[in-house]
Amino acid sequence: MNRRTLCTLGLTVLSMLGPVAAARSQAAPAAGVEVRLAGAAAAPHALEVKIDNFSFIPATVTVDVGTTVTWVNRDDIPHTVVSPDKVFKSKTLDTDDKFSFVFTKAGRYPYFCSIHPKMTGEVVVR
Repeated sequence: MNRRTLCTLGLTVLSMLGPVAAARSQAAPAAGVEVRLAGAAAAPHALEVKIDNFSFIPATVTVDVGTTVTWVNRDDIPHTVVSPDKVFKSKTLDTDDKFSFVFTKAGRYPYFCSIHPKMTGEVVVR
């Protein structure tokens, strides 16, 4: 093959690869810079609250709208996660059981353990 044929083949391959080849040929972004592909949905936010030693850890969390909060019972006894206005309510969570809720509206969401009402926490959604 001559040089012209190789060049034409190279351009054909690059045009078939399209945006993938163009993206790979660019320098990597600096550390700490978020990169999003055009048209790609943002990754969902998630946060975990640990239930341990008759406490919600952390007791208060602040999250963005759309965040999924997951409570994980790390205690040796059962607990629940209940909002006073019944926006969310878990089943009884045994050791290592989980309960998740997606917060779709801004506001303050206090909650407690219905088995141990002195256990309280709050999710602040902005």
